[in-house]
Amino acid sequence: MLLGKVKGNIISTRKHERLVGYKLLIVEPYYGNKKDTLIAADRLGAGLGELVLLSQGSPALKALDNDVPIDAVVVGIVDSEPDKG
Repeated sequence: MLLGKVKGNIISTRKHERLVGYKLLIVEPYYGNKKDTLIAADRLGAGLGELVLLSQGSPALKALDNDVPIDAVVVGIVDSEPDKG
């Protein structure tokens, strides 16, 4: 799992049919290298600036109800920011 902050949305007028219904988010890692930004599918309704929990790779596919061609999925929206200490 990865903790990240939503930095933006990806707008796609044409995409794989199994991605229909998913919002695509640009997510920056909360810890570590900020340049490791990734794109995550979201059905929970995460918004700009929110902290989210992500699942990546094959575990991400288990969080979905069909065979979606993605590498990361939002599995939770964090209520409060953790201490970076």
